[in-house]
Formats: sequence, C-alpha cells, structure tokens
Amino acid sequence: MVTRVAVVGAGPSGLAALRAFETARRAGAEVPEIVCFEKQANWGGLWNYTWRTGLDEYGEPVHGSMYRYLWSNGPKECLEFADYSFEEHFGRPIPSYPPRAVLHDYIAGRVEKSGVRPYIRFLTPVRGVAFDAETQSFAVTVKDLAADRHYTEAFDYVIVANGHFSTPNVPSFEGIERFPGRVLHAHDFRAADEFAGKDVLLVGSSYSAEDIGIQCYKYGARSITFSYRTKPMGFHWPDGFEEKPLLEKLVGKTATFKDGSTREVDAIVLCTGYQHSYPFLPDDLRLKTNNRLYPLGLYKGIFWQDNPKLMYIGMQDQYYTFNMFDAQAWYARDVVLGRMQLPSAEERASDIAAWRAREETLENPFQQIDFQTDYVRDLLAATDYPHLDVDRVAELFKEWEHHKEDGILTYRDRSYPSTLTGNMAPVHHTPWIKALDDSLEAFLTVREAAE
Repeated sequence: MVTRVAVVGAGPSGLAALRAFETARRAGAEVPEIVCFEKQANWGGLWNYTWRTGLDEYGEPVHGSMYRYLWSNGPKECLEFADYSFEEHFGRPIPSYPPRAVLHDYIAGRVEKSGVRPYIRFLTPVRGVAFDAETQSFAVTVKDLAADRHYTEAFDYVIVANGHFSTPNVPSFEGIERFPGRVLHAHDFRAADEFAGKDVLLVGSSYSAEDIGIQCYKYGARSITFSYRTKPMGFHWPDGFEEKPLLEKLVGKTATFKDGSTREVDAIVLCTGYQHSYPFLPDDLRLKTNNRLYPLGLYKGIFWQDNPKLMYIGMQDQYYTFNMFDAQAWYARDVVLGRMQLPSAEERASDIAAWRAREETLENPFQQIDFQTDYVRDLLAATDYPHLDVDRVAELFKEWEHHKEDGILTYRDRSYPSTLTGNMAPVHHTPWIKALDDSLEAFLTVREAAE
C-alpha cells in the first residue's frame, strides 16, 4: 500500500516540504504520494498579494496579510535557500532588501524548477482532520471551492504548514466603537498612501507596527504615533514620530494613553499580532501557543508530541524564515522516509523542555538570534540539506539589528554578501525612502537603465 502525506498550505513552509520530498525522489529514493492542499489560487502563502480583505470571492476568510509597498525588513541574504541562490534565479546579484513581488518571484522560481506544481490542489482548503488510532491514518476532509464540493481522503502523515500570520488578534479599547476615523487590523492594511496627510496611531510595538508606521510616513502621513504595551521600540525616530504607553480610551478623535497624555488621531491600525489558528484540527492535534521561538508540544519544533505522524512546519517566532522551513522540511521528510527514528515520548518531552527552558533565559534580540541559529544548526546536522553557513547568517542578522538602531529609515539601503556565493549585493539605485514604485520591473530594470 502506498504511503500518503498531506501537506496543508502551499506557502514557503508547505513548498519546503514539497521540495524536500521531490529532491529525495530525484536522487533515487522511493517517496510517498504527496498531496498539498492550498486554499488560494496560487502558491506563495502570505507573499501572494491581494486587494481583498475580509472574505474572498468564495466567502473564505482572506489569508493574506501582505500589503502594497512592502519590502523585506531583513536582508535577503539571511533567508536565501541553500540550494537556490538569488543570483541563480535573477542571473546576477540584486540589492539586499527586495520588495514583495521580487521575493514572491524568487520563491516561485525554485518550486517551478522543482516541478512540484502537480502535487498541489489549489482552491482547496482543509476543513477537517481526524486520526484513527486503529488504522493509524488520518481522514482529511477538504472543499473544492471551484466545484463547490467536499470530499475526504486517507493519509498516513499530515504536515501542517498554513502559517500563523493570517488570523488577527484584535483587542478592544474604550470608545473605539465611536471613533470617527478608520480602524483596521494590520491584517487588512493594504496601501500606505491611503493615510497621506493623516495622523496615524499604531497600537503595537513589534515588526508590523514598525514597518507600517514607516511605510505610512514614506507615503505622506502627517504624523505617526506608536502605542506600546510593555516597552517602546526605542529607535531614533525622525520628527513626526512619537511613542506612547498603551492606549487607554478614545473620545472622538482624542486618544488617551496610560500615562495620561493625549493625541488627536485620524486613523488607527491595530498591529496587535496574530493567533495560531488551526480550525480544521481537533483539540487533541491542535497546537495552542502564542508566538514563541520554541512552542511547547513540538519535538524538534516539528513533531506533535502526542502523535508524531502529525507535523508542523514554520510555527516558530522567526528570525530565520525560508531556510529554517527547509531545515524543518528535510528533517520531517527523513523521518517519514525512515532515515531517522524518533526517540521515545519521554526523551522527546525532555528535549522540548530543555529547549524551552533555554528560551526562557533569553534577554535580547542577539541572544534570540543565537538561539534560533543553534536550533537550525541542530536540524541541518541530521540531514543532507545543502551546506548553509548559519554562523555567517547569524552575523548578518546581528549586523542588521545594529543597522536598524543606526537608522530605522535607512537600514534598507545597506548591502550584504551572499553566504552562498560570497558576492556583495549592489546598492539599490534609489534610497528606500524615495523608492515609491515597489514593482519587480522597477526594482530590476530601472537599475539597469541607471547604469
């Protein structure tokens, strides 16, 4: 009987799984039948941009949190696939901070080359997963949106790779229901130029608030106010930026903060994070966690402790992204192929506890980078994934942190060397703050015209 593996989602994490199995197949291994279920019409996950918010044309919740004008907020050299460099894809070195369309093109280029599209059933969200202890198999129920029908198939393994940045966490504040301006979560933010000439309040103090705030400033917002719960971001903000303690209440357009100060604002963007949401999983299979570098319940950050035939990819808080998903996918693949045996439940639990205990001691981003570097290194050491110099990647992450501290509006103008080819990225033809066209064509062809 043929072993079957279901992959939930064709974003970077799910595509990493497909790539891992296809790489083994091309090397001569006998691999299982792989079926990937993707709710969107194309691969790429969050890197698929859509103008839609709320519900899509099928009445499904819109998955995407991607917005126009988004550029990578970390060096591309830190997320480069070890088996597919940016130079291989684009034919030459490109600047270190590409916009979203360029990154989506890179992601798609690798999987197009891999030939894994036939494994994917698009417009097919997973509705339910049930495990039968007697048969040791999963019943996976999905909906074919185009045909408007449900069906169920049996699988031996399930890889959950649908991400955790698409179900918004939406708090409430006194008076917000009567606020006369625009209120939205970062999940529904699409175009920064909508806020030109406005005083914008961003509730939150992490990457979404930071990036949406400077995007709004770049496209003409009059002022940016950040409201933090725990501590301010503390960057050297230019004039027009301000950080305040947590929003307490709203009266008309007047926002009052916990320190008693007030600010008149025209629009509010809730950059308050996302929930890990797996409505298709029963409670005994469902990961329940906040955004952590090492979520509990997952051995090696991948295998569901109570049933290791269920695997998760990409569920961590992330410094590493694409290449970490690869490391997880290669490890998961090798367990499925029988190349590695998992230890006992007791040993798995002890390993999870040890990693989590170390995470609890981390005090700053530099320690967090080292922690995730060690995690990725641990996974890579067990598989045949192509060499990835994680020590050099960690160094680049730390340089990036310092560059952000030096200039929150200028760090994207920096260049870094590829850890694969050693070639230094060229400087982009236009400083980021003045680069208003985020298209792939502008990023690539205008540079050539300028030379």
